Amino acid sequence: MVATDNELDSDLKHLQPLHQREYEVRSYIINTETILIRGRVKDTKPPGVYFEEDPDPLEIHKMVIDLTIGFPDLVISDVEVEMQTHPHGYCPNIAEHYRKLIGLSIARGFTHKVRDLFGGPKGCAHTTALLQAMAPVAIQSIWSMRSLSPTERMVDAPKKTEASPTEIRSRMAYNLNTCHIWSDPGPMFDAIDNGEEIPPPIWAVQRAEKLGQSLESWRERMSG
Repeated sequence: MVATDNELDSDLKHLQPLHQREYEVRSYIINTETILIRGRVKDTKPPGVYFEEDPDPLEIHKMVIDLTIGFPDLVISDVEVEMQTHPHGYCPNIAEHYRKLIGLSIARGFTHKVRDLFGGPKGCAHTTALLQAMAPVAIQSIWSMRSLSPTERMVDAPKKTEASPTEIRSRMAYNLNTCHIWSDPGPMFDAIDNGEEIPPPIWAVQRAEKLGQSLESWRERMSG
């Protein structure tokens, strides 16, 4: 496999494309206690697949979801679903059903809750799939919020004492059992329990080196 970020199918030019699905999810800080997550799913048929001699791609689905969530509890306070491109006039009728998300946490167990509430005939398959793609972005946004926390900018803030394994476990709770390295027991939590320093991400090491900055400043930003 030689595909790159610049062109996913760069090594498949000899094959006839059939379908393209795009997920795009972004998060924004509204205030210190509120995050907005906007997601979009779009399905496109390549030129000529559905209509002979059609020179243009054909968009067949485009759904957009706005989730307003609290920080740090990640409880959903508002939901807006817009079906911008859909195959049938009945499709948008289900949009209000997704307001059942209000009051739920987008953290642990969210995917299961989404399947229960909106799986199969209880929702729109494409909107539900987008919701499941949005949940990890909420978790990733926690670290961005911590990095941008005003307390991290206080020049006169007291020096933090070294955190105990229990405190570090609590801070990393959102990662618990999300993948093989964050399983418990597993390499990362084992290191925490043994009092070892968690190795910084490879990308953090590379960027700090590129900027000529110390990794300690990055660690301090992320420890809020």
